[in-house]
Amino acid sequence: MVLAKGGRVSSATDLARQTIRNLIELGISDFVISPGSRNAPLSIALNEAKSHGIIELHIKLDERGAAFYALGIAKATDKHVAVICTSGTAAANFHPALLEAWHGSNKLIAITADRPERLRKTGANQTTDQVGIFPNIPAFDLVSGVTFELGNGPTHLNIQFDEPLLPNNSNDWLTGLKIVPPKIEVESAKSLSVTGNGVIVIGHDHGTISVADIEKFVKASGLPVIAEDPLTFANSIRHASAMLSDEAIRNYLKADFAIIIGRTTLSRSINSYIALAAKTYVVDPRISTIDTKRTASQVFFALPKLEVTLLNPSWISDWHEISKLAGVAISQDQSWSEQSALTAIAAGVPEGSALFVGASRPIRDIEAFATPRNGINVFANRGLAGIDGNLSTIFGISNSFERTYAVIGDLTFLHDLTALLAPPANNLTIFVIDNNGGGIFSTLPQAGVAGFEEMFATPQNQDLEKVIAAFQISVSKVKSISDINYTFSQNKTGLHFVIVEVPTRQSMANNLIETYARISSAVRIGLNLA
Repeated sequence: MVLAKGGRVSSATDLARQTIRNLIELGISDFVISPGSRNAPLSIALNEAKSHGIIELHIKLDERGAAFYALGIAKATDKHVAVICTSGTAAANFHPALLEAWHGSNKLIAITADRPERLRKTGANQTTDQVGIFPNIPAFDLVSGVTFELGNGPTHLNIQFDEPLLPNNSNDWLTGLKIVPPKIEVESAKSLSVTGNGVIVIGHDHGTISVADIEKFVKASGLPVIAEDPLTFANSIRHASAMLSDEAIRNYLKADFAIIIGRTTLSRSINSYIALAAKTYVVDPRISTIDTKRTASQVFFALPKLEVTLLNPSWISDWHEISKLAGVAISQDQSWSEQSALTAIAAGVPEGSALFVGASRPIRDIEAFATPRNGINVFANRGLAGIDGNLSTIFGISNSFERTYAVIGDLTFLHDLTALLAPPANNLTIFVIDNNGGGIFSTLPQAGVAGFEEMFATPQNQDLEKVIAAFQISVSKVKSISDINYTFSQNKTGLHFVIVEVPTRQSMANNLIETYARISSAVRIGLNLA
């Protein structure tokens, strides 16, 4: 925790200035504002700081989108980022992004302007009780003094501003700044001794632990690695979630122990496989504050010092042989599908770029079918895995990279359409998988129930090219692997959308069933399990 202190202040202007100064001195340089009246003292103070070249100031019309935009910056930089709004429902619109930040341990600071406490419960305009409006998020109600703490996750600063809201003096309040960024508290490593055949399973956000530290840990262990994000861990087992969907294969590869880094939230097959292990060890700093009821044979808040004994060499070769058999079975289908489109996109992103992967089918198809690689920065909203605010998050992430790519579904795109009112000027290409609805539901038990199309698939029936063009944003459409490869070769500057027109949702679901069947058959025959 980092504590910011300030003396008593006498006006809204002074309170706003002292708060912003404290945040700047803690190293915070990105601020996102949605326009409003009650937050005017903060907006004016931030504009003054911007005019001195001290901060980056981003203006976003919609509070919900503004919060996700700030979240994107926080994800890309791993720094505290502040988002500011006026009072009332404006504040409530921060909640989805704060939930994502809480469960993802992202450093988002929500600053909500408020009316004086004496006006609460009096029927005063745009006044509600904003203190504690975001459960679990550490909150500070600032009145006449500026004292708050920042941790390694989100924080809520509620600031009571009494009128007058406009500056009453022209003090040079930005002189003598002393910037001291927060120091990260590192948990000391404990020891773990394991025996026999084991695996390491890495969740998509790898438990907020750095990729470099995990790679060092993996290399020293000598164990096979299953990664929900194969585009970050090049030496992970290919197609693990697909081949482990077969119960016989899961039982054949049953482990003596499994070390899970982060949360595994994508595939039932992976979690079913983990459940077979005689012992499980979980590594995730969030267990101490967020996932406090998570259980395992032993839990760690940081990567342990690992010692592995009696590891059978044939255990490693079995994993690679089965992965190879699965890869051959997958390659037998060269048809155009969501899976082949996602595989091509995953392979085409140039090194040094960022890639945001949307929830539902895109992230799962990459996990199951993409070829493991590295060299790119991969992001996703896996805190709560929602489809809301994804465009805004992507826009925020794109500020930190020379070139950014994203792949999302059509419903995810439409869910955050207002983000297109203030598009970034960054080099950003967004692929939108257009299957006219919620494709993932065609692969879940709900498929085929009465009213399925209306209640679950929810076809949007929109011409997405026309929707995007209406915002005067560049857009094109692809219908094949060669089209996707051509898109990457063009290397377009600025913001560009690519509509990926794929076969029907039912065709996709049938194709997945057939692919999994081929994998099972090939592996069972190869292992003499048939």
